[in-house]
Amino acid sequence: MLLTLLVFVSAGTLSVRAQDGQGDQGDQGGQGDRAAQPTSQEPTSQEPTAPADRDDGYRGIWFTLGQFSEYGDKYSGGLGTYTAKHVPLAVYAPEADKTFFVYGGGRKGERYLLAMASYYDHATGQVPRPTIVHDKRGVDDPHDNPSLAIDEKGHLWVFVSGRGRRRPGFIYRSIEPYSTDGFEQVFEGEFTYPQPHPIAGQGIVHLHTKYTRGRELYVTTSRDGLGWSDAVKLAGMGGHYQTSNVDGDRVITAFNMHPGGNVDLRTNLYYVESRDFGKTWQTAEGTTVELPMTETDSIARVRDFRSEGRLVYMKDIRFDADGNPVILVVTSANHQPGPGGQPRRVLVVHWTGDQWRFHEVTETTHNYDTGMLAIEDDGSWRVFTPSGQGPQRWGTGGEIEIWTSHDSGETWTKERDVTSGSEFNHGYVRHPVNAHDGFYAFWADGNPDELSPSRLYFTNRAGTDVWQLPYDMEGDHARPRPAELTRP
Repeated sequence: MLLTLLVFVSAGTLSVRAQDGQGDQGDQGGQGDRAAQPTSQEPTSQEPTAPADRDDGYRGIWFTLGQFSEYGDKYSGGLGTYTAKHVPLAVYAPEADKTFFVYGGGRKGERYLLAMASYYDHATGQVPRPTIVHDKRGVDDPHDNPSLAIDEKGHLWVFVSGRGRRRPGFIYRSIEPYSTDGFEQVFEGEFTYPQPHPIAGQGIVHLHTKYTRGRELYVTTSRDGLGWSDAVKLAGMGGHYQTSNVDGDRVITAFNMHPGGNVDLRTNLYYVESRDFGKTWQTAEGTTVELPMTETDSIARVRDFRSEGRLVYMKDIRFDADGNPVILVVTSANHQPGPGGQPRRVLVVHWTGDQWRFHEVTETTHNYDTGMLAIEDDGSWRVFTPSGQGPQRWGTGGEIEIWTSHDSGETWTKERDVTSGSEFNHGYVRHPVNAHDGFYAFWADGNPDELSPSRLYFTNRAGTDVWQLPYDMEGDHARPRPAELTRP
């Protein structure tokens, strides 16, 4: 059935070419963090109508989950760069001298999701009007946000997430290399939390989630992005969230588990890697695991946080100078926002070559305070994270800080405030693949307590300058303006 779908879709490709204009109005509707009930085991083959293809500004999606407790919603606010399980969101292409990025866009004043793609041109210092790759037709849920990959020929691949088994995912390929002027839809099927990783000379490894017995982890591969292998289940322990990365032909992933399928009990930490295009998977020690991993005491387990009463929220994963994995997580005492979850610790988890080591970076105030980890050429480790107290005290996000370690994560000092005195909380700080010094971190802001505009920002490697992408545009191109968010 999968091959039939691929032939059908690629034979009748939906082309989306960029032009000025805005899409039609649509009804709101999101499912949040609750699993959708399956309506069919098979992907649908209905193609969406091509939207009007350019928007007139950079506006992130605002969202509220609707699971309220004393200190507000479980998570909410400006979620254009959500989730931490959408990997990656930005890629620097030196051949074009552009940082390409995707995000969940929103129509001005509305909760209406558009999967957007654009770029920052480092030569001109400008951005074009962003391209609407996919109109979600009334969905307001940023779980359906896109991820991005760029292949060896320069084609952009936008993986638009589905949600559960009710809303399918879509894959789009740029018509021209290093261009956002037009995209063609090449696949429609079931996947959530897309994590596509190109492997030179081999194709794309796509790590993702299917809502089978909970949120279970799967991998599929493609030589050309058009024909995909059958999905193989990696892990099924009641459910998981993962974050992943790639270095050469090596794909690494770290994930938690959901006892009884309950995401509010997410805990433990696991790690595996593959060096053969996703065929087999090994622990950090090199022991091959049997798939799917179904036992909570699997040899892939890094730490039994469940026995400690700690929840685990996945954030990022990188390679140290020796190629060893470094995982960024937040651990918490409670799934609800507010002081009951303190201390919420930002941790780096480091494989040294013979053991896992755990180091606290700082504390933060929300489970969904999502930051990024950078391992620098000079040996320093740097975490950009919204751990500073924001204007919405217990809401998602906060003020962005940079924390630095010069001893492989053992000790940390605060390097600087990237933002301060902000109107809204900042959150979901993302690190581009092969990041350029001038576009080193990318995020959105928004008020977690009430519907608000959500603006998109980026900063340089030093974190000394912050630019806001133009919220409104009159011409076809514009310069991001310096954001008055940085203090000495």
